[in-house]
Amino acid sequence: MATFGERIANFFGGNDLETQEGLRGLFATELKDIYYAEKQAVDALGEQADASTTDEVRNAFLQHQDETRNQVARLEQVFSSIGIDVEEGSCDAIDGLVDDAQRVVSNTDSGSLTRDAGLIIAGQKIEHHEIASYGSVVTLAQVLGYTEAARLLQQTLDEEKNADKKLTVLAESFVNSRAASERDDDNDTYRNDTDRDEFDRQSVVKPDGTRYSDSSVGGSTESGYTSRNEGSAFGL
Repeated sequence: MATFGERIANFFGGNDLETQEGLRGLFATELKDIYYAEKQAVDALGEQADASTTDEVRNAFLQHQDETRNQVARLEQVFSSIGIDVEEGSCDAIDGLVDDAQRVVSNTDSGSLTRDAGLIIAGQKIEHHEIASYGSVVTLAQVLGYTEAARLLQQTLDEEKNADKKLTVLAESFVNSRAASERDDDNDTYRNDTDRDEFDRQSVVKPDGTRYSDSSVGGSTESGYTSRNEGSAFGL
């Protein structure tokens, strides 16, 4: 019987057919699960856009919704490139993340920037899941020699990373600092007054998974953002 080291050498040499077959099955399963997740994301992004307060946040979700529709079509190209039928799998993670986004809407006031801040956080959670998922299937595709599939999946991975960065910039530019200054007459918002300091400290994650400090968020606030619900500009 071959040692573990010999099996690794055989695998990368293209001689370990058993492992190759197992990885092909794993790749197909992951691909189907991502396909399901992306189709759920299309609907979720539309809901997040509808619930948003400002045109800037709404447009960010709508733009990524269009991008996600293209990603769904690209996944169908990946299925075709490896010779398997297009099929949806399942993904408990995306189901839970979509539920979290819906809970943000339920627990925040319509027309508040606190809602926009919460929606951005929920959106980034979805993006981070997708980044991890696409990173994994890109690696599998490369190992299995699926050159075209790897190229297509890498294109989507780059788009997901870029979408995450855009949400971070949007939150850093005006949403978080404005949301922190909102005062709620009913004391029934997503964060109550005793939680506001903690909310400020947590802010929004950077693309590398760390979080921005208060000073980095508050130091780059910009004016001129228009509320869809209130019809006014949020000046300094």
